Amino acid sequence: MSSNFDLRNLDFNNSGGWPTPVKLFFCLVVAALILFLAWYLSISDTQTRIEALERTESEKFAEFETKQAKAVNLEPLRQQLAEMEIMLQQMLRQLPSKTEMPDLIVDVSQTALASGIENELFQPGPEAMKEFYAEKPIALRMVGNYHQFGAFVSGVASLPRVVIMTMHDISLKPRAAAGPGRGGRNAAAAINANESLVLEGTVKTYRYLDEEEVAAQQATGAQSAQGRR
Repeated sequence: MSSNFDLRNLDFNNSGGWPTPVKLFFCLVVAALILFLAWYLSISDTQTRIEALERTESEKFAEFETKQAKAVNLEPLRQQLAEMEIMLQQMLRQLPSKTEMPDLIVDVSQTALASGIENELFQPGPEAMKEFYAEKPIALRMVGNYHQFGAFVSGVASLPRVVIMTMHDISLKPRAAAGPGRGGRNAAAAINANESLVLEGTVKTYRYLDEEEVAAQQATGAQSAQGRR
């Protein structure tokens, strides 16, 4: 075999007839390519995993910092919550109790009469129990003038217990415009200090629940939550 063998003379259709050194050379090239591809794929997969782990590490670190910041502020927040609960209980205790409610409703009605207001309708409805308070609607129809209603509001505000009254579907009209199909903004615009006015609608007043009532409401809420599940 000539030492000046020319690779251009190789017959690729007859690789078995190649000289031994050429066969060894090409075997080494193929093996090197295979090893390179295996190494590249392995490195590429490892690099992908490393990048994924780095992202996870960054996310976990950010989560840790967020939780650490919350943990630092947790105790002050707990103290603030406890203070707010105490304030809420103190405010609720200023509302009438269950036993005081009937007398208080009478006081409100009597205050209206003492102010010169005529109670054409003053009808308390059934209580609606909430989480930590109860609301009692009162359907009313009162007749009086502007100053009498002002005196009534002032009288209610001076009662021994805090009386919170919210108005629902309330209308205030001159008595002459209080018939069906009349009233509204045009009637309200005609109000003056001395004419007779009609206050009609529903007000709600509130009382606090005692410990037994609160426990019963919490138990009812827990049962409702389980039923929804």
